[in-house]
Amino acid sequence: TITNDKGRLSKEDIERMVNEAEKYRNEDEKQKETIAAKNSLESYCFNMKATLDEDNLKSKISESDRNTIMEKCNETIKWLDANQLADKEEYE
Repeated sequence: TITNDKGRLSKEDIERMVNEAEKYRNEDEKQKETIAAKNSLESYCFNMKATLDEDNLKSKISESDRNTIMEKCNETIKWLDANQLADKEEYE
């Protein structure tokens, strides 16, 4: 019997490749969610800092409260820079 199997993937190879693709898809999805959580927290901090600098808000919030919020935003941004590999849950 003559067969033309040269260069073709076996059924086991195909199954293994499909399983690996599924595994990597799940890992990619987790990574995407982690990046989204990090970006969301970072954006929130920068938006909060920008809001605190708006003239119409300065008269509505005490200088002490404004400084406290600004410090927390700066601490969070510094933490984000130092923890680039944190988990999604840590960013949330």
